[in-house]
Amino acid sequence: MAKTKMKKGLKITLIILGVLLVLIVAALLIAPKMIVKTIYKQNFGTRFTSSEPHCRDIAEFDGLEREKHVFTSNEGQKITGYVYKKGDTEPKGLIVLAHGFGGGGHCSYMDVADYFASNGYNVFAYDATGNDESEGESVKGLPQGVIDLDYALNYIKADEELSDLPLMLWGHSWGGYSACSVSKLHPEIEGIISVAGFNSSLDMIENVGRDMAGDAIDYAMPIFEDLEKDKFGDFATMNVLESLERATADVLIYHSADDDVIPIELSYDKYYEKFADNERFTFVRFEDRGHNYIFNSAESLEYREKVNADYKKYVESIGEENVTPEIRLDFIKKNVDRMKFFELDSETMEQMLEFYDNCIE
Repeated sequence: MAKTKMKKGLKITLIILGVLLVLIVAALLIAPKMIVKTIYKQNFGTRFTSSEPHCRDIAEFDGLEREKHVFTSNEGQKITGYVYKKGDTEPKGLIVLAHGFGGGGHCSYMDVADYFASNGYNVFAYDATGNDESEGESVKGLPQGVIDLDYALNYIKADEELSDLPLMLWGHSWGGYSACSVSKLHPEIEGIISVAGFNSSLDMIENVGRDMAGDAIDYAMPIFEDLEKDKFGDFATMNVLESLERATADVLIYHSADDDVIPIELSYDKYYEKFADNERFTFVRFEDRGHNYIFNSAESLEYREKVNADYKKYVESIGEENVTPEIRLDFIKKNVDRMKFFELDSETMEQMLEFYDNCIE
């Protein structure tokens, strides 16, 4: 009897240990996935709206006109875009503008659209999924930018009027990654300008993750990779290096060495190493223009510093605890000359224009 009880007790103990082992293994497998999903959702599971101080209005630009276009992206979400143009002359070509991440849609690049429209091009600019006027509960993730641009280009190819024009792309940051990555799918693209773009979604996740978690990010990267493959399919693994190698378009790449958002060694330097001797590519490296102001003038940057200094004094005078978004916006409206604040760098923009003109000769 004692032996029987001991066997039963041992059996129960083994069952309990077995269940505990399964739970531990499950926790080790499931917990990291849950953590990664949570982190991903925190970064990409929200919408973005352009802040009013940075969003331009078409009334600011003399003679600039626009026509609304709405197309559907991969999950049926409606994407809102506009074709910007000036005058009645036949446009030289169509430039598709892809905006950056985190500040909302394309309206903060309206001065870029105005510049190219003033120099004979039509510009097609749109808000990516989850941004400003476009549908989507969130931006979903960085590969969504490539998907939306792919659908925008397919929409353009199906439009009788737009499809007749030579096609070029212009992208900043997220838009630069999107423009270069999508190029292998669209041989009709004749020229691409990438400003402070990055190579791949996973490169950016790893870069930010390493700053926050050190080498521990190496254990999470396979999970991030699987998550993006589930969400975006083949678009998840698209990257600039591979796409530009297979593309036929001419490419002009800008970056600044002091970019604290996208390190130059993880993007521009990689492209330069691979394509520096390729006649399709032109590289322009700056030393002190940061991430957001590569195409803004030196006078603009000086004026921004003055505005920031004046605003700091204003905050000190009323007490930081009393500052509200409404008060900040009122200060900007009363004290900021928007044309000076956003002034484009004429030399850089002329270089971009010459590049596009050469693409269509």
